[in-house]
Amino acid sequence: MALNLTARKNLGELLKSAHTSELKRTLGATNLVFLGIGGIIGAGIFVLTGEVASQYAGPAIVISFMIAAFACACAGLCYAELASMIPISGSVYTYSYTTVGEFFAWVIGWDLIIEYLFAASTVSVGWSGYVVSLLKNFGLAFPTAFTSAPIAYDDLLGFHATGAIVNIPAILIVAAVTTLLVFGIQESARFNNVIVAIKTTVVLVFIIAGVSYVNTANWHPFIPDNTGEFGHFGWTGIFRGAAVIFFAYIGFDAVSTAAQEAKNPQRDLPIGIMGSLIVCTVLYIAIGLVLTGIVPYPQLAVPDPIAVGIDATGLTWLSPIIKLGAIAGLTSVVLVMLLGQPRIFFAMANDGLLPPAFSKVHPKFKTPYISTIITGAVAIVLAGLFPIGILSKLVSLGTLLAFAMVCLAVLILRKREPSLERPFKTPLAPYVPIAGIIACFGCMAFVNPFAWELLGVWMVLGIIVYFIYGAKHSKVQQALK
Repeated sequence: MALNLTARKNLGELLKSAHTSELKRTLGATNLVFLGIGGIIGAGIFVLTGEVASQYAGPAIVISFMIAAFACACAGLCYAELASMIPISGSVYTYSYTTVGEFFAWVIGWDLIIEYLFAASTVSVGWSGYVVSLLKNFGLAFPTAFTSAPIAYDDLLGFHATGAIVNIPAILIVAAVTTLLVFGIQESARFNNVIVAIKTTVVLVFIIAGVSYVNTANWHPFIPDNTGEFGHFGWTGIFRGAAVIFFAYIGFDAVSTAAQEAKNPQRDLPIGIMGSLIVCTVLYIAIGLVLTGIVPYPQLAVPDPIAVGIDATGLTWLSPIIKLGAIAGLTSVVLVMLLGQPRIFFAMANDGLLPPAFSKVHPKFKTPYISTIITGAVAIVLAGLFPIGILSKLVSLGTLLAFAMVCLAVLILRKREPSLERPFKTPLAPYVPIAGIIACFGCMAFVNPFAWELLGVWMVLGIIVYFIYGAKHSKVQQALK
């Protein structure tokens, strides 16, 4: 029989499988909200705010945050509907499999590797930068050759060598988090809860301490005039800033990858997704206003803009605390990303699209330990060799594509399966899903062309893997024979 690229998984059987999972259900609504916040507050806010304000949007970074938040809110509402209907590990990969078919689901699953595995590597590089900066405060300096990437990229030079050897701190944090995740989801969630409490407190301290040092003159002009180059200030800069700062929102969708480990997924998943998104959006807008009010935006082209903001207030005693908060924040993002990716591999392997090893669950710890170890190993290589600038834009592009597909899946299921039980319904459908698709593709149009080239290469590689292995071992395809 010919290959059926649009073959779909049976939704009824899929829902039955949710009740027979080997994974341990230990996560409540609070855990899921904290998991979402843990994934969101990280490299985007602690690192990329400086790049966006200084190069693209100026004080109007606040508008960039709002645009990115709108796209995320539309996608988040759609995620909440699908996650409550289909509480299965695999996130948008699983949703796509039941709506638009196997090949499209594979493409999305392959795309999600960019969001989770590549993002974990990207964030670990930011973690390394803040750790090195903090240690310098205590007089401990480490050789640059072992704390930065040997490869760099910019639009003028392309790829070039930096003279460094390997980023050892980035490697160590990925290895440590991978080990923790192998030992158990509940232990990882408890660790994440503590980290989230620390970094949220630090963000609030920065906002409260900095607000009295704001110089409103720094907000003028609020939208700097365009330089004559597309994407550099003006409204095109604001939209490009939204596409870049979108990285700051990545993480709330990781809540849906833990669906089979949630105690009451129909109720708790929507709370986790939307709760974490709302909290972080409010914090981001406040940080954007305070940071650009304290420091003139051209001076924010630094790897640690939040720390620079505190230094500008003269409250230098707060700088180590802010850096500790950033380190805590980045640690939890690495944890959430490395938690999400193995569970997508787990779902894909259960469908036969990846080798069976990816679906093996540890007999004692009840975690997908082999896929966790493989994910960690690849992330270690990427973290040790590549700088944050290369991968962050690719991650944003891949995530925007995934979010657009979530919105599309809601539209398709509303049409195809109108009578299905929906514990949570996306409000104002079909307008919210349509707005989400437009917003996501709109942001994608402003992403650096180089990121599009990388995405194209990655997708071609994924399609080759599908036809060589996935299509031949697919359980759905075999059932059609």
